[in-house]
Amino acid sequence: MNPTPVVFIHGAWLHALSWEPWDERFSRFGFAVSAPGWPGEPATVAEARRRPEALSDLGLDALTDHYARIVRSFDTPPVIVGHSVGGLIAQHLIGTNLGRAAVAIAPVPVGDVSAPVSGPWPACLDATRFGEVFANAVTEEEAAGLFERHVVPAPRRLLAELGGGAVGHPRPFVDTGNAARGPLLLISGQEDRLVPDAATRAVYKLYGDSTAVSGLKQFPDRAHSLVVDSGWRTVADYVLRWLAERGVRAGPSV
Repeated sequence: MNPTPVVFIHGAWLHALSWEPWDERFSRFGFAVSAPGWPGEPATVAEARRRPEALSDLGLDALTDHYARIVRSFDTPPVIVGHSVGGLIAQHLIGTNLGRAAVAIAPVPVGDVSAPVSGPWPACLDATRFGEVFANAVTEEEAAGLFERHVVPAPRRLLAELGGGAVGHPRPFVDTGNAARGPLLLISGQEDRLVPDAATRAVYKLYGDSTAVSGLKQFPDRAHSLVVDSGWRTVADYVLRWLAERGVRAGPSV
């Protein structure tokens, strides 16, 4: 019996390898885990830093199509877990009935919901800026370590399409009214300066007219780095419990 697959989608300024602890945690619970990088993404953080031009022309449509093909490739519909831009894509995919369930962590806002912008955002985020807006809820020492392990250049085209910051795609992108989709969980960090808790709560309200299952979890004292910092396991374990409570476990027959 094949286990339920999980597809992880990272956001801007992080590398696909940032999901490794989540990979191990979900695999321990029996899920078949996949954390594919963005199309053309270098294999390591070091290589991505050496080649900042590798993804410079990648846009949201191409990125979304890339993950749509991956999700469709599974015989068993996967759970889709995305962070930041990945959370936006996860919502789009589940809204088009791709995937069994979706989790959007600190997702880029959709529709008319906006978040503060102090940009334009640079493709290459430096350590100081990362600590100020991405990892502002951890110590300076931890933020510096996270920067060294995980941070890579972001695509200039993608940032431009998102308005220079986390303000939403300039055209309709997510079907918030789809009643036939699988369960969706939105997660926010209440100290998030990139995608504030208020923006995620506003997006959650957009799903109010749908009878499909929608959930919201707010983590106090957590910033945009909540998927990679020292508190990542608390978030991951909440996701595992939330999925299990909705009948989404490692075994497809459950």
